Amino acid sequence: MRQVGLEDAERALSTRAQRYGRDEHYDVISAFIKSIRGSDPDAGLYWLARMLAAGEDARFIARRLVVLASEDVGMADPMALVVADAAARAVEFVGLPEASLNLAQAVVHLATAPKSNRAAVALWRAQADVRDLAPGEVPPHLRDASYGAAARLGHGAGYRYPHDDPRGWVPQQYRPDVVAARRYYEPSEHGAERGLAARAPARPDDDVAAPSPDPTAGDRGAPPPETLGSGAR
Repeated sequence: MRQVGLEDAERALSTRAQRYGRDEHYDVISAFIKSIRGSDPDAGLYWLARMLAAGEDARFIARRLVVLASEDVGMADPMALVVADAAARAVEFVGLPEASLNLAQAVVHLATAPKSNRAAVALWRAQADVRDLAPGEVPPHLRDASYGAAARLGHGAGYRYPHDDPRGWVPQQYRPDVVAARRYYEPSEHGAERGLAARAPARPDDDVAAPSPDPTAGDRGAPPPETLGSGAR
């Protein structure tokens, strides 16, 4: 009796099964992410179709899009995270094959969105300070003053409530002394992020603030080594 093999099944379906091994799994998802980061929607759609044809877990694809929305688009288009999250929810709610349309919409939105990794870089800078510097104490005026002994300890003394000021903000220190002059987040000139610097109130440390050492070692487009994972970047 003749056994039916994969080639016979493909011939019967007039199609070809997409297959790739573990190594190519990482290569394809890497190409997918880098294509979207590089603002090429057609390449992003191709790699999406390639993964779906190979039976890739749609939830894995959706998770990578949600990460990319914050890491590579960020505040240049704040709606990017909303779109990516909606696509991830659609994968759970609708399921394949229809959810491939939701993933495709997210791919196109993310690929054509203005790009900024400044929010991610700001986090990496803050994480470097947390890792490398001695932990600073919470300033007394920011400490919890909700319990009975707090007043005796001086907790909350001198805190200024921003909403009581007509400007909606007040200049006061919100960080420990050890990092009081650090600057982590620096808006780019891309997309919606362009107006953030002008919109933000002047801070009392603006003349002395200096960015923390950049853990990306001069490469603003890559995360520090310890954040790399699954070959997707």
